[in-house]
Amino acid sequence: MEKNIAGVTVDVNAEGYLTQINQWTEAIAEAIAAEEAVGPLTNKHWEVLNYLRKQQAAGTALSIRGIGKSGVVDIQTFYALFPNGPLKKASKIAGIPKPASCI
Repeated sequence: MEKNIAGVTVDVNAEGYLTQINQWTEAIAEAIAAEEAVGPLTNKHWEVLNYLRKQQAAGTALSIRGIGKSGVVDIQTFYALFPNGPLKKASKIAGIPKPASCI
């Protein structure tokens, strides 16, 4: 289905995750972050989002434990940056599919 985010019509699934990764922009990320009550996005948020996008592009399975071991951010900070479901929210904002490890 389609949704207008940041003035752009994008394809999303029933949960609101982008289905076309190439439609993602930083403006869309900012708008999704606002919808998810995250932000304003700081440099640390962007480091995590860019890390997630790179891992997704490489085909790496994403997990909270893996992010904690990445050196990008520790788990406590990850939860502080993306409260109430950090991996789900961060993935949505990063414009990548919801990780299989998320319920």
